[in-house]
Amino acid sequence: MIRVFVLYEQEPDRKRYEQHAELCRQVEGGTFRHGKVFCAPTGEPRYRYYAEWEFPDRKAFGAAARTDEFMATGKDAMELGGRFHVLFADVS
Repeated sequence: MIRVFVLYEQEPDRKRYEQHAELCRQVEGGTFRHGKVFCAPTGEPRYRYYAEWEFPDRKAFGAAARTDEFMATGKDAMELGGRFHVLFADVS
């Protein structure tokens, strides 16, 4: 299973992010989830918002990553503003 994690340093505007989430849901082959980070084991959370895509395997991820819809989500994320970090993981 492939997961794409997106960690936002600031919580995005709720209405604007829902538009972004709808765009993310248009990418075929994956499941998109997101939500507010509410705590950390110690101190304040480093990141304030979290999003992830889940794909069944690398083949499905590779197919999705080549689509116009996937490319549009990256562009839209940049337009949201704020700092974020993207990680890709192969989860067993």
